[in-house]
Amino acid sequence: MEQTLLNNSPISTPIKFFHRKPTKNRSKSNLCTTAIQSQTSKPMGPFTGRDPNVKKPVWLRQKAPQGEKFEEVKQSLSNLKLNTVCEEAQCPNIGECWSGGGDGISTATIMLLGDTCTRGCRFCAVKTSRNPAPPDPLEPQNTALAIASWGVDYIVLTSVDRDDLPDGGSGHFAETVQVMKKLKPEIMVECLTSDFRGDLKAVETLVHSGLDVFAHNIETVKRLQRIVRDPRAGYEQSLSVLKHAKDNNEGMITKSSIMLGLGETDDELKETMADLRAINVDILTLGQYLQPTPLHLTVKEYVTPEKFAFWKEYGESIGFRYVASGPLVRSSYRAGELFVKTMVREKAKDIVAKS
Repeated sequence: MEQTLLNNSPISTPIKFFHRKPTKNRSKSNLCTTAIQSQTSKPMGPFTGRDPNVKKPVWLRQKAPQGEKFEEVKQSLSNLKLNTVCEEAQCPNIGECWSGGGDGISTATIMLLGDTCTRGCRFCAVKTSRNPAPPDPLEPQNTALAIASWGVDYIVLTSVDRDDLPDGGSGHFAETVQVMKKLKPEIMVECLTSDFRGDLKAVETLVHSGLDVFAHNIETVKRLQRIVRDPRAGYEQSLSVLKHAKDNNEGMITKSSIMLGLGETDDELKETMADLRAINVDILTLGQYLQPTPLHLTVKEYVTPEKFAFWKEYGESIGFRYVASGPLVRSSYRAGELFVKTMVREKAKDIVAKS
């Protein structure tokens, strides 16, 4: 049995709407949108609804997750009441990652600070609220204990945006990393963070916690930022966070991600990749945006696997140390694979040699 799974990154949904006049050749789409609106409680904007002219291609179909290892990880997370972006953001790779992906490595992306985001990006499936529940003070310890019990050697920690917290949750992130490193010093930790509202002190707190990879997603090209992301996010703000993480901790590996299929042009994507390289971002992931509900942004294009292969080659040609590019690639997809782990080990050796 197969089913098509939807996915989006865990960051969030904007609110600024742009109006356009309907044309004759869009009447079918307008009728479709009206029908969906009648079944929902929230009005949809001009960039939402299902576009009947854009059909999902066969390469986006995935098998439903299953298997003994998958069920073991799922039960462990449930017992400890831990959230994962794998589930909350409807990731299409959950079966592959939790089951080991054929190479014996099981990867789960743990979502700290609860399952409710304070922002509302228009691509994201994670639920939102202005006043989410306070963070669980036992979460850092429980998270570290769970991960140590799995026997994995690479883990990704991410979170919802927590604009309600003074430091955006940076201290909670840092505590989790520190407890985990104490329990299992050899484990490699990647933190996929929010922008902490541009608070560079919060960035410093995290980059000096002992993590190995600092990741923050720029999500889309500059022109589409206000359409795709919450107004509290921003292109320059994301670049400043990534730059500060690199500058504030010598040798820190930095990483970012871009969704394709939202209406970006090739030249705009090249410009964004150049901007990331200008601040020495090491790793880039590129994946297909998939619409989680009719209330989210519509897909403008399904990018072919061949085009994704082109962007991988192009990204590495302009200096990224590693590019993961494909329709089902997500921010933390196969994050612990050999090349990335090798980079982390090389960084550690360089630091020891210089000290």
